[in-house]
Amino acid sequence: MADVVQYRLERMVDELDDLESRGIFTRREIAEIVKQRRKFEYRLKRPSPLKQDFIAYIDYETQLDALRRLRKKAATRELLRQGKKKTKTRKSVSDFAPVSRIMEIYRLAVMRYKGDVELWFRYLEFCRQRKNGRMKKVLAQVIRFHPKLPGVWIYAAAWEFDHNLNVAAARALMQSGLRMCPNSEDLWVEYLRMELTYLNKLKARKVALGEDKGTLVRDKKDADEKQWKEENKDLFMSLDDEDKENNDHVSDEESVKKLDLFSEHASGLLKTIYGGAIQALPSSFSLRKQFLEILESIEVADSEELSIEILRDMKRDFSADPEYWDWLARLEMPDASITGEKNEDAMHSRLQKAVQVYEEAIKAVPSATMFKLYINFLLDAIASERGEVEAFSLSYHASSYISDILKVYEKAETTGCLTEELACQCISFYTQLGRLEEAKKVAENLCSGKLSDSVQLWLLRVSVEIRCITKDSLSPSKADALSIFELFRTVLTKMSISEAESLWIMALKFFANQKKSFEKLIELSLKAVAKYGGSENGFSLSSAVVNFILQKDGLKHAREVYKRFLALPHPGLALYKNCIELESNLASLGNEDSLVNTRKLYEAALATYDQDTSLWKDYHSLETKLGTSETAAAIYWRARKSLKDSAVDFTSPDQL
Repeated sequence: MADVVQYRLERMVDELDDLESRGIFTRREIAEIVKQRRKFEYRLKRPSPLKQDFIAYIDYETQLDALRRLRKKAATRELLRQGKKKTKTRKSVSDFAPVSRIMEIYRLAVMRYKGDVELWFRYLEFCRQRKNGRMKKVLAQVIRFHPKLPGVWIYAAAWEFDHNLNVAAARALMQSGLRMCPNSEDLWVEYLRMELTYLNKLKARKVALGEDKGTLVRDKKDADEKQWKEENKDLFMSLDDEDKENNDHVSDEESVKKLDLFSEHASGLLKTIYGGAIQALPSSFSLRKQFLEILESIEVADSEELSIEILRDMKRDFSADPEYWDWLARLEMPDASITGEKNEDAMHSRLQKAVQVYEEAIKAVPSATMFKLYINFLLDAIASERGEVEAFSLSYHASSYISDILKVYEKAETTGCLTEELACQCISFYTQLGRLEEAKKVAENLCSGKLSDSVQLWLLRVSVEIRCITKDSLSPSKADALSIFELFRTVLTKMSISEAESLWIMALKFFANQKKSFEKLIELSLKAVAKYGGSENGFSLSSAVVNFILQKDGLKHAREVYKRFLALPHPGLALYKNCIELESNLASLGNEDSLVNTRKLYEAALATYDQDTSLWKDYHSLETKLGTSETAAAIYWRARKSLKDSAVDFTSPDQL
């Protein structure tokens, strides 16, 4: 290995001598360069060089070459300042060696990591930037190793088309790529763009030679200007005689014929490529959208018929896809910033057309997704009308959009397509409008129907009920508090603790300052824990209740309540740990009663969870800090005896 490295370094002698003789680097700097290169060369020659080794070497050589070029320019400027004439210096070995070396490192890297596409593209970009003649060879290699990668074919064709100006080679590469990757949307779209770009270049060449006019690119501004001139042609009457007018008319007809020739050719290309793409990808909706966008951006013969044909094919193949209907409806609402249309009535009429499409869609595809897309479209229309959805002091059009949204929610419910998400969205929409009573009725109706098991829906219903009773006064009356409690009782008794976690938290917060209702809620929580059992980890209802009582009524009441929970059949490990933490915090402050209670809690927990390692460790840590060495050692040996197979973790009492 050392011999190979030494040989490679010796081959750099001519380059380094040239750098020193030209004054670009000093002898000390060259020594440092040799040192760095030797280090990188040894890394590359080890049995398994890393990709990062190659990248680091390439980065170092790239920065070194950039510094060399800067110093060369500085030396040239210094000569000019001294009054010497600027002469074109011949390039020497030091001008060519850096690029050759970097190319060689890249070659070694890609041969070592043939499957790294990112590395191949870095190699290609370097060749392109330095205009190196090895570009074609590298492209052939990457195509050979990655023939199923569409991006490789596109890159190669783009290089042939833009750099080499070889349209035939680019076309051949694209067609080979389509044979290898017929299911690539990007390849089909880029192939069409390339062919149309080439046709437009031919058209531009004719225009430059004065043999034609116009381009295949559709410019709406030019089209509007042409239409205006046509409508006001009397203002542009020629002052010449009739012969000149006739000659101009004949030349215009010839130009139109030539333009038709190019547009017909473009139309034929589009039909051919579109037919091949649809045959290869019959289920790709996005591909057809891109073809339609390209068609709308160019001037081709029979463009209207082509657009109608594509739209007809899309309706035939995707009429059961909600995404198709959403796209078709939004097609009726172009961006006003692009079209320049600011007439509210005109935009409203366009929106009505889009609504008609959505109405047809919910009949053809009555699904929750379709209704969601419909509602989102109307919400977007309101947002564009008002600037923000929250501001509902409404214009005439915005109020009509709101009524449309409410009708859509009703249709979704009648057709059985109202999901939990749509139902929650509907209630939230009513509350945003300030219609709390209507939101309350809708929530009550939905919670008593097929969505009665939806926790999110019950949360919304309870929050709406609370907003209704607290909108006039912050403190609810006894009757209102009782109705809210009954509502909580209804949902909390029918759902498990893990499902109704957020509802329990809401109930504890709401009734925290209402003594009787809070006591009833504690009894309800005791029944729930007795029925479903306590939690081993995660949310623990009993721990949440104990913590609320500790903050509200103090330690004494909290002890009474957690003892009631611990008396249940399965209180859960999470409650034990919470109570242990509560008592041990007080014990560390010198409270003897809390230390006694902590030991009792540990003993009770270990009676059920004697295989929990963390519990034994915490118990031993407590005895080490607050007990004696005898009690700590006793806990250690009890843990060793109980854990058995896990005893490897307990090599000594100090490490327990």
